[in-house]
Amino acid sequence: MATKLFREAIREALIEELDRNPRMFLMGEDIGRYQGTFRVTEGLFQKYGPKRVWDTPISEPGFIAIAIGAAIEGLKPVVEVMTWSFALLAFDQIVNHAAKILYKSGGACAVPMVIRGPAGPGKQLAAQHSHSLEAWLAHSPGLKVVLPSTPADAKGLLKTAIRDNNPVMFIEHPRLYLTKGEVPDGEYTIPFGVADVKRTGRDVTIITYSRGVQLALNAAQQLAEEGIEVEVIDLRTLIPCDWETVFRSVRKTHRAIALHDDWRFVGFGAEIAAQIQEHTFDYLDAPVLRVAGADVPMPYNKHLEALAIPNEQRVIEAVRQIVA
Repeated sequence: MATKLFREAIREALIEELDRNPRMFLMGEDIGRYQGTFRVTEGLFQKYGPKRVWDTPISEPGFIAIAIGAAIEGLKPVVEVMTWSFALLAFDQIVNHAAKILYKSGGACAVPMVIRGPAGPGKQLAAQHSHSLEAWLAHSPGLKVVLPSTPADAKGLLKTAIRDNNPVMFIEHPRLYLTKGEVPDGEYTIPFGVADVKRTGRDVTIITYSRGVQLALNAAQQLAEEGIEVEVIDLRTLIPCDWETVFRSVRKTHRAIALHDDWRFVGFGAEIAAQIQEHTFDYLDAPVLRVAGADVPMPYNKHLEALAIPNEQRVIEAVRQIVA
């Protein structure tokens, strides 16, 4: 296995699927000649040309609507949004059309497309560019929602997303693009709805995804020196979600913490806590805790931003609290 950057693993998946499927094309702002804001699409315009790598105007409602129409007609659009915060402008297209056309057509009209790009705080992108929209998207039946945490998962899940016959929302945390990890060689896909136990433990379960996996693993390593063994579950996909792996772990550890980069109030951690309470209540030795972002517009100042988002120390404090 080769070691690759997170963004390189995504690019590799795009290349392999472009070569595999002549109906697939990429579209988005500055993904062609500029090669992408985070350099994910570096070299692809030169390799495939303007018919398969489209630079779009700054109009998310327009180009996402075009992608929906292309998908309905049998093509495979993979749309990059410069930031998922900008995709808020196209939520009518995403939520009212991409998510519902299959249902409204009685199963006759599929929308096989992927929308991918960065979302989440921690890069000093301020209040209008730091949204974590996974809870919003997961709240819309008809969409699949994917958040990888490692280069291997990014490649395997993106290839699965591109081959899926439904609209898939693929969310990449900007602080993960330069992280490194081993990526399997050759054909490699990861099925949706299968969580990954990134670390086994006996004392408490942390359920998380995306950058939260890094925070949880770093915290777990420090806590192990205190004799506290943390199990870390990476959900990888929120829709569909592998709840059985979560329940199995909680039945073993009897304690659970939901960790995510989103705002705490009505974030996906609330759904994790509700599912655990409904299905494993009799196994719990303590209330389910949440570690999440502060419920404030994201500050631009780096010191204030650091206070507004989760970190390893807050995870450690939550674990100590729940095992006390």
